[in-house]
Amino acid sequence: MKAPSFAYAKPRALEEALALLSRAEAKALAGGQSLIPSLNMRLSAPELLVDITGLEALKGIRLEQDVVRIGALATHAEIERSEAVAKHVPLLAEAVQHVAHPAIRNRGTIGGSLALADPAAEYPACALALDATLVVAGTEGRRQVKATEFFKGLFETALRPGELIVAVEFPAQLKDQRTAFAELARRHGDYAIVGLAAFAANGTKRFAFFGAADRAVLARHAAQAKDLEAAKQALAKDLQPPADLYHSPATKLHLARVLLERTWNRLSTPR
Repeated sequence: MKAPSFAYAKPRALEEALALLSRAEAKALAGGQSLIPSLNMRLSAPELLVDITGLEALKGIRLEQDVVRIGALATHAEIERSEAVAKHVPLLAEAVQHVAHPAIRNRGTIGGSLALADPAAEYPACALALDATLVVAGTEGRRQVKATEFFKGLFETALRPGELIVAVEFPAQLKDQRTAFAELARRHGDYAIVGLAAFAANGTKRFAFFGAADRAVLARHAAQAKDLEAAKQALAKDLQPPADLYHSPATKLHLARVLLERTWNRLSTPR
């Protein structure tokens, strides 16, 4: 199939882009790794595509006062190569290696992934585990949204009509903090059957699962458990995974417990 007809604009400034996106039936185009297929399959039919790839305000990765700020247009490949991410956000550096394949990592962006909010994607879970903050802009100004408030449901976020993710801010990892990432997929680069981004510090744990609900979700009961076996049992209170073409809810819950055990052990192993 071919995409439906649409108008195209490539603004030179963020303000211009936001003005264009405030129109009805306008869509932002960044890496296009999800939008272009949906256009070709006629799942999306915007009247206007706003190409934001030239906006310098949405680019770059830098450390600012113990926060790693990643511009929305940073590609997966740029995150993969970033020394700042490797040193200060090692969970993200580990997760990005599981994102699709090199050709897609060269084009896809972190802002696009977070805005799409695919329940099987890695970045939303990382944002939850690390208590990240998303910087969002619209014609009425900017606002900051915590990751815990951003993901609302299946492909649903707190973005309002006409808004863009400008950047995502991750707290730089401290010496006493630990992270671990794991996912199970049929083949490397495929969407995960189930995955887990985990964080631990000073007795506090956060387990963010993906591929196990209609969005990335924090397993709060498991995180409060005193030991691994209790955490695995508590996971049934946190997750009610939907079935897919190959796996029943019971199978996905079992796999989630497998990943919980793997990451729990990694977080507990002395350095």
